[in-house]
Amino acid sequence: MTYKEPLSQMAVAISISESDDLSQLGLAEEHLHDAMAEMAGHFLAMGARLVYGGDLRANGFTELLYELVARHRRDADIGDKRPAVISYLSWPVHSMKSAKELVELRDELQGVGELHCLDENGMDIAMDNLATDPSPSASERVWSDSLTAMRNVMTKASDARVVVGGRVTKFKGRMPGIAEETVVSLDAKQPVYLMGGFGGCARDIAVDMGVMDQDRKALEWPGRRQFDAFNISDFNNGLQPEEIKTLARTVHVDEAIALILRGLLRLSRLES
Repeated sequence: MTYKEPLSQMAVAISISESDDLSQLGLAEEHLHDAMAEMAGHFLAMGARLVYGGDLRANGFTELLYELVARHRRDADIGDKRPAVISYLSWPVHSMKSAKELVELRDELQGVGELHCLDENGMDIAMDNLATDPSPSASERVWSDSLTAMRNVMTKASDARVVVGGRVTKFKGRMPGIAEETVVSLDAKQPVYLMGGFGGCARDIAVDMGVMDQDRKALEWPGRRQFDAFNISDFNNGLQPEEIKTLARTVHVDEAIALILRGLLRLSRLES
């Protein structure tokens, strides 16, 4: 008999990046890395696949995610050859690396994950067709179009999204990345698990959607007013209203993970 983990049919997109106000909350970037590590380990142990649209900075979240998959990958789902992690790189991001470096990274991920390099329209670029040398900086329009296209592709490839942190200044694209990934998921009526306790863009979204109190002056950023059209019922995440508010407020990763898994398991039972 084939054994399957409880979340083996789910792909979870993780939207996480540093917050501008981490230090004001008494937190550091290491806290976000720890949160990513704890969440990814639990999701993988439950059989879920992870979806991430990241960069290639040394010691960044993409590198951490690959390390976690290699460490926590389980073979409990007999005969299931799907990758444990799918990583998407938009055109301006992967164009800053040489084709040789990207091919080497893809080969290193064999058996662990998939690396997809996308063009400006979100279409896969074959590794053989990548430019040999890094490309010069792209225009703002190219950045915006390419990042939006990648985020749409990510959403279609995933069943739920977890949102943590996020800068609201010095970002590329039409709006902060965390914001765009969240609004695309909400528009698609995809389950969203919002953690505002780590500040940043996720916290602003939590305030605007009425699941977290506003206790300081609001900072306006491009696209923020879009969240006025959503409310607590739009999370579609299997959690009760009070559970959604607890998830939005908590700074305890264990509590957040327990709530997210509770919601995912409830949804998986509805679909089975």
